[in-house]
Amino acid sequence: MDPTLLRTFVTVADAGSFSAAAQRLRYTQSAVSQQIAALEADLGVPLLTRRPVALTPAGERLLRHASLLLNRVAAARADVARVIVPPGRLIVGLTPLSWSARVAAALARIRTESDRLTSRILVADRDRIVAATAAGEIDIGLVDGFVAPSDPLPLPEAGAVGVAEDGAVVAVPAGHPLAGRPAVELTDLTGAYWIDAPAVAPLSRLPVDGLRAGLRYEGTDVTILTGLIIAGHGLALLPTSLTISPKKPTNPIVYAYQAPTGIPARGLVHRVELLRAAGIDGPAARLAGLLTAR
Repeated sequence: MDPTLLRTFVTVADAGSFSAAAQRLRYTQSAVSQQIAALEADLGVPLLTRRPVALTPAGERLLRHASLLLNRVAAARADVARVIVPPGRLIVGLTPLSWSARVAAALARIRTESDRLTSRILVADRDRIVAATAAGEIDIGLVDGFVAPSDPLPLPEAGAVGVAEDGAVVAVPAGHPLAGRPAVELTDLTGAYWIDAPAVAPLSRLPVDGLRAGLRYEGTDVTILTGLIIAGHGLALLPTSLTISPKKPTNPIVYAYQAPTGIPARGLVHRVELLRAAGIDGPAARLAGLLTAR
């Protein structure tokens, strides 16, 4: 099965039309139609209806496999390309809330151990980091999420290893009515205004339906998100380490622009897990070892 034809099929299915797919791929519409026809001829079944454009039952089945197949092809290309990659290259991808002092210390140690290390860090949402690691675009991926204490992160790729675990808190501004509670249930907060930050703290990944977004933040800067919380624009679920406890005496002048107040969220923890690309060695393998060591 030709990966180029498969990629065109996925793009048409996602875009919903041949013309929109042609714009994304920078092909002509006739070229897209010819590639879909070639893929259908190869498989011997129609994959898409034309007017309107929609997946056939066979197309739906192929789409279930398509992303995995394309990721595997990309991963194979990246693994083969590592033969000619300079030994000091290191590419790390991480979600904003997976960054920590431990990660910074491990990267600093790798730098002292490696001569002429060339490193790059990609900060993006969880789906992007998972896909980039599976495709071999990055060497190490660090992703995070909020789950029950005994649960791993629900990732599409197997093989993730736990790196860190922290408490989960509902972050509120100082003086908020919730600040006096010892803990909260997310189900009790469906009437509150939340900040939906898809790349940092997405509401769609929380284990509660019906939370209302009063503001959407589309960046990856955690400092901006916490600043929005402190200014009263809405609530967000954050790791305990990014907030202050209302039970500890603090100087409000010192903390006013640094960290929101955190109220423990019952039944949830914040987990960070590590993914590695196939065939990594050198600084990337050493970094993975440092981060997963107990």
